[in-house]
Amino acid sequence: MWDTEMRELTEMMYFFLLLGVLLVPSIQQETDEANTFTECTDGYEWDAERQHCKDINECLTIPDACKGEMKCINHYGGYLCLPRSASVISDTNTDPGTAGAPNPNTGPGVDQRENPCPNGYQPDSQGLGTCVDVNECEYEMDDCLPSQECVNIPGGFHCKCPEGYRKIGNECVDIDECRYRYCQHRCVNSPGSFTCQCEPGFQLASNNRSCVDVNECSMGAPCQQRCYNTYGTFLCRCNQGFELDNDGYTCNDIDECSYSSYLCQHQCVNEPGRFSCICPEGYQLLGTRLCQDINECETGTNTCTDQQTCVNFHGGYRCVENNLCIEPYIQVSDNRCMCPGSNPLCRDEPGSILYRYMSITSDRSVPSDIFQIQATSVYPGAYNTFQIRSGNEQGDFYIRDCNPVS
Repeated sequence: MWDTEMRELTEMMYFFLLLGVLLVPSIQQETDEANTFTECTDGYEWDAERQHCKDINECLTIPDACKGEMKCINHYGGYLCLPRSASVISDTNTDPGTAGAPNPNTGPGVDQRENPCPNGYQPDSQGLGTCVDVNECEYEMDDCLPSQECVNIPGGFHCKCPEGYRKIGNECVDIDECRYRYCQHRCVNSPGSFTCQCEPGFQLASNNRSCVDVNECSMGAPCQQRCYNTYGTFLCRCNQGFELDNDGYTCNDIDECSYSSYLCQHQCVNEPGRFSCICPEGYQLLGTRLCQDINECETGTNTCTDQQTCVNFHGGYRCVENNLCIEPYIQVSDNRCMCPGSNPLCRDEPGSILYRYMSITSDRSVPSDIFQIQATSVYPGAYNTFQIRSGNEQGDFYIRDCNPVS
């Protein structure tokens, strides 16, 4: 019996409580209609045009009403600071387009005459009687996650993922574009985006994905002499007479004279990138390597007088007197002296003396035959004598008999 009484008492209390809830708006409305008040409770303000108290939207009137990462939700007579991930569902006038956003002008215990606009809209501020859309994203009345973007739509809002993200569950996750090979060479993923990079020797094309070859030769490549562009790199080359250093850029001169002693007949002189041959005094260069004697007697560059004869030799010349005959010899030609048989002084002397001049180079191998002389006429009982009369002080020359007359 006690249980039955308690159950009846409970049902009765619930009935009175429910009745009290239902009677509150009715009592409030009758009071508002019977009396005119110019003062409103906290969180409301007097609307002189409509002659009643209307709710104050603190989320719009109070700067930074909620601190940190909290979002402001207007409530009748006040406001709430809730986490951005929290969802608030209104018990009346729920519009699927609002995605769970509260309408600041509707709610339990509020006279619907205060906001005649549908959920997600509000009367225009100029009193024209039209309804304008509420920008929930601007007033932070959305419930989008931190990784999402809020997009306002007529009568509500929409949560979407930023560019470069995709939605997995309720979260926006970065898309790894590099998995899809957007770049020709190297791809570097970043939150919400990616960048392409090229290998050395290439640069990004105008599409920021392809790589094109860089012409290093036209961009100041460090080649000392010649540069050849290749795909992705470049090569340095040297001019003739130079060789490439181990660093691949510098060109060093080649000393051609050190490679062979036969490049020049006389002397080799190394120069940057080339070599040249020089000849001793009295010689001139024949071509590029050989040396040729200068015949001063023919070119007229000698200093001999009219009473002298110019005798050329290798590397120079000599001036000799025209008449070299000494008594009892008499001159019969430019280079020949005879001793007359009628002269007693010629009895034991050679019948004639012939002067010949020749130039002998000093680099000849020895022993060797230099010249040959032969008697021009032979008389019965005559004999020929050959001898060196000068120039043999050190015994450098000797005469060898080939036959009785030479």
